[in-house]
Amino acid sequence: MKEHRGRLTRDGIRIHEKADFAGMHAAGDLAARILDDIAAHVFPGQTTGEIDRQITAMVEAAGATSATIGYKGYQHASCISVNHVVCHGIPGDKKLKDGDILNIDVTVVVDGWYGDTSRMYVAGKLPRKAERLIQVTHDALFKGIEAVRPGNTFGDIGHAIQTYVEAHRMSVVRDFCGHGLGRVFHAPPNVLHYGRPGAGAVLEEGMFFTIEPMVNLGRPETKTLADDWTAVTRDKSLSAQFEHSVGVTADGVEIFTLSPAGKFHPTYEA
Repeated sequence: MKEHRGRLTRDGIRIHEKADFAGMHAAGDLAARILDDIAAHVFPGQTTGEIDRQITAMVEAAGATSATIGYKGYQHASCISVNHVVCHGIPGDKKLKDGDILNIDVTVVVDGWYGDTSRMYVAGKLPRKAERLIQVTHDALFKGIEAVRPGNTFGDIGHAIQTYVEAHRMSVVRDFCGHGLGRVFHAPPNVLHYGRPGAGAVLEEGMFFTIEPMVNLGRPETKTLADDWTAVTRDKSLSAQFEHSVGVTADGVEIFTLSPAGKFHPTYEA
């Protein structure tokens, strides 16, 4: 693996070189293609464990590495979070039911670069209240991405997401956040999905990070189950999440994890 290039800001955020964008695009593209291809495996009666096995096979077939297998003892190539599970759901034997919504989160390593992305899926027919939650969460992610440009701050990103979500009478989870990445899985900064305009570190060209808002239909509080991974809503309300990995450019932002097949939103067939 090549050594890190670029410099660190006083906040410990790495500033990458222009040549590094290509590596992030390659890793992000593979992660996005895997999430495109896994859509055909999401249906009522399917188990989350089988979905994960399919993802593991796709990563191996691409000659890449799963970033999550072995990470802090985790043993799966994906996190699959169903209904009121906010994030870090562990794949298993439970079968999906008609109307279940689920987030599938995949991170791959390609030539030392990390591609991290997640999106929502539905097993069978999408319930109306879940459809509204998914749409607001999807749009909130892009509100945050629109705020990414040199001179803005991470507080601007969080504020854009928070105000959009709360205007739709939903809540932003505070207990989890986005993160820097590149040749490492997690690095500074913490990317909060709420905040005040002008707060936080200033965005600079060459910063790489994820934006991954988790939005609840009910209250924002979560709790982590006894497995030390699975986070759920305390009030059992539905939760949704979308995630992109992005890089700050000279005049805006590049998204590294765009869906090649246009399947980032679960109603793409409609």
